Amino acid sequence: MTTHKNPAELQGIRNITISGRISTGKTTLANHLADTLGWDMLDGGKVFRHLAKEMGFHISEKQKVPDKFDIAFEEEIKLILINEKNHVLQSHLAGFVAQGIKGIYKILVICEDSKGDDKQSIRIDRIMNRDLVSAEHARREIQEREEADLKKYRRLYTENNPNWVYWDKKYYDLVVNTYSLNQKEALDFVLKHIGFKK
Repeated sequence: MTTHKNPAELQGIRNITISGRISTGKTTLANHLADTLGWDMLDGGKVFRHLAKEMGFHISEKQKVPDKFDIAFEEEIKLILINEKNHVLQSHLAGFVAQGIKGIYKILVICEDSKGDDKQSIRIDRIMNRDLVSAEHARREIQEREEADLKKYRRLYTENNPNWVYWDKKYYDLVVNTYSLNQKEALDFVLKHIGFKK
């Protein structure tokens, strides 16, 4: 974990969470935001993948990861948000588990058109470019992982509510749409809303 010398101070904000569906651009935004603020960027997905691999699982086999592991992981995220500060924390459930914790600014990253329809084709293209895989491979990764994640999260946290999704906008303080904003515009949009002045 990097420790920055002069981290920016934001009024009423100790930590920032960034959540969103696969390949909406949340990791890119989290990195740029952490660099600008001089805060630490914690990639929950990266940590989870590393721990799962140590247990002998691939991220695509999330259903095989024991429930106690998921619960312990999310509890660890909550402890960081409660007890530490100056973190930009990127993970699917970070904004959801941060409900009710003071000083947490929760950002949702989406990739939707003006009608509110998810642009999966763009998310597929981003995975293809990032991982150098076929369109079919990227499409399958998005669909299978999101279905598996939702099934598990609904069971663990919502008593199997079939309508629950972690990207429900009601859980967040700010929604950033990477369909209409490029990387710089997305960063500037966030900086404006959190009251950061260079």
